[in-house]
Amino acid sequence: MHNSRFLTVVVLGSTQTLAWASSYYLPAIIADRIAGDTGVSTNWVFGTFSASLVLSALLGPKVGRAIDRAGGNGVLAASSVLFATGLCLLAAAHSLALLVAAWIVIGIGMGLGLYDAAFAVLGRLYGMAARKPITGITLIAGFASTIGWPLTAWGAATLGWRETCLLWAAVHLFVGLPLNYWMLPRPAGLAVGPAGKAASVEAVPLDRTMILLAFAFSAVWIVSAGMAAHFPRILEAAGASPAQAIAAGVLIGPAQVAARLLEAGPLGRFHPLTSARLACVTHPIGAAVILAAGGGVAASAFAVLHGSGNGILTIARGTVPLSLYGPANYGYRLGILGAPSRFLSAGAPFVFALLIDRLGAGVLFVSSALCVAAFVGLWMIRQPAAQANHGD
Repeated sequence: MHNSRFLTVVVLGSTQTLAWASSYYLPAIIADRIAGDTGVSTNWVFGTFSASLVLSALLGPKVGRAIDRAGGNGVLAASSVLFATGLCLLAAAHSLALLVAAWIVIGIGMGLGLYDAAFAVLGRLYGMAARKPITGITLIAGFASTIGWPLTAWGAATLGWRETCLLWAAVHLFVGLPLNYWMLPRPAGLAVGPAGKAASVEAVPLDRTMILLAFAFSAVWIVSAGMAAHFPRILEAAGASPAQAIAAGVLIGPAQVAARLLEAGPLGRFHPLTSARLACVTHPIGAAVILAAGGGVAASAFAVLHGSGNGILTIARGTVPLSLYGPANYGYRLGILGAPSRFLSAGAPFVFALLIDRLGAGVLFVSSALCVAAFVGLWMIRQPAAQANHGD
C-alpha cells in the first residue's frame, strides 16, 4: 500500500511539475518574444494570461465535483490534452485572436490540471490520510519553476519560442497523458457523504469556517502572486542592490522546499491549522527585517521567510479543509475555496505594480497587513480537539 502511495506521489508530482512549468511559469520567459513575433503588446500577452487564470478559477468547483464522483484519471488526462492543444495554438499564434484562443484552452487545462485537482485526487484516494501525499507532490512540483524556466529559456534561445511550446505539448501527450490516465490508481465506487448517500452539491454549505478559509487563502495568495511578479523590484526599493535582490530571489525556491520538508516531518505532528497560522506570519516578520535593515543579509532573510511561509501555505490549501471537513465532497470544497484566491491573485501583479509606483517599499506594509489578516482569519477557526495531534 505504501509503495502504491509512493508511486502515486511520484506520478502526480511529475505531472504537476510539467503542468506548472508549461503553463503558469511560461509567460515570464517568452512573453516578450510572443509580443515581438505577433505584434501584440506584452501587456496584452499578460492580460490574456491573467484571463486564463480567472477562467481556471471559475472551473474549480465543477472540476472538484467531477473528481469527487469518479476520481481524477479522466480529468487529469483531459488536462494533458488541453495543455497540449493550447500550446500548439500558442505556437501557431500570429494574431491577438489566436493568442486569446490559446490561453482560453490553456486556462481550461489549468482549471482541470493544477494543484487543486491533484489535491482532490489524493483526498478521493486516501481520505484523511492524504496529508503526507499532498506534501509529497508539492515537494516535487515545488521545482517547477526551477526546472521549467531554464528549459523554456534554453528552448526559446536555441530553437525558438514556438518550437519550445510544441515540445512542451509533445511532453504532455507522450508523458503527462499516459501517466495521468494509466499510472494513477482508480478509486472504488462513488464518493459518499456522512449519511452514506452519494455526495451532492447541497452537502457543502458556505458556513463561517468556509468563509474564513476562503478569506485567508485569498489574502495570502494575493501576496504570493504580487511578490512573484515584483520581488526583485520591491527589494531594490527597500535598499537592496540589483545583485542582492536577484541573489535573494534565488533563495525563495529552496526555502519553500525546506519548509515543506518541515511540514512532512516535525510540523506533521500538529494540526494543519497550526502550520498555516505560523506560515502567515513569516512574511510580515521578513518585511519588518528588510524595512529596518535594508539590503544585504536582510534581503536574504526576507526571501527565506517569505518563501518558507509560501511553501507551507500551498500545502495548507489542501490539508486544512481536509482536516476540518473530512474527505466527503473534498474536491468540490477545494474548488469553492480556491476560486476567490485564483480570481483575486490574477489581478495582483497589476495592483502591486501600481502600489510600488506610489509607495515604493511601503508596499510591504500592505502585503504584511494582508498576511496578518489571514492569520486572524485562521485564528478565528476553531481547531477540533480530537485532531490537535494530526499526524498521518
